[in-house]
Amino acid sequence: MPSPAALMQTPVAPKRLRGRPRKTVDERDDGNRRQAVLTGAAGLFRRKGFAATTTRDIAAAAGMQSGSPFYHFKSKSALLYAVMEEGMHAALARQRVALGAASVEDQSPAAQLRKLVQVHFEVLLGPGNDFVPVMLYEWRSLQPGQRKALAALVAEYESLWTPVLLALQTAGQLQAPVGLSRLLILGALNWSVQWFDARKGASVNGLTDAAMALFLKEA
Repeated sequence: MPSPAALMQTPVAPKRLRGRPRKTVDERDDGNRRQAVLTGAAGLFRRKGFAATTTRDIAAAAGMQSGSPFYHFKSKSALLYAVMEEGMHAALARQRVALGAASVEDQSPAAQLRKLVQVHFEVLLGPGNDFVPVMLYEWRSLQPGQRKALAALVAEYESLWTPVLLALQTAGQLQAPVGLSRLLILGALNWSVQWFDARKGASVNGLTDAAMALFLKEA
């Protein structure tokens, strides 16, 4: 039997920690780096176009070496789809929050439509919001399967508008058919990315006021 002195001299194996191993600094930063790639690519795709944007451009915008963005995305096409998907998920979340607040406040259908319109303008025209405009510019650059998947998100987004428009039609404030009204309203709002310039004195609130005056008949 070993003596107490011998036991004290015997090295003890370190205890193994249970659960997942701790992430390295690089692994912990993966989410931030992925977001940096998405944000940088969105800005480039919007300003230069998908075809004219190189992988070097994307890496530089994200502060990475030239091949690093494709540690996160298999190809430039996959990155384009991810930009659009990110934009649609963010837009859906913001509209749900806006409608939820309107419901809690028991707001009228017209007030609910105002919230939808204003948030839509913010998504399109607000600072750093390049994601959805890229979808409007570059839809044809997607592969067929990508278009199909993204179309489901677009349909989900548009469905949020339908109950509000139905309520407005019932109240006599919306004269056109609901489905056609939704397409016309969103088409008009989306076109603002082509001409809006905050430096010329326009604002999201001003655009929202003008849109409401155009779309609705006063009760």
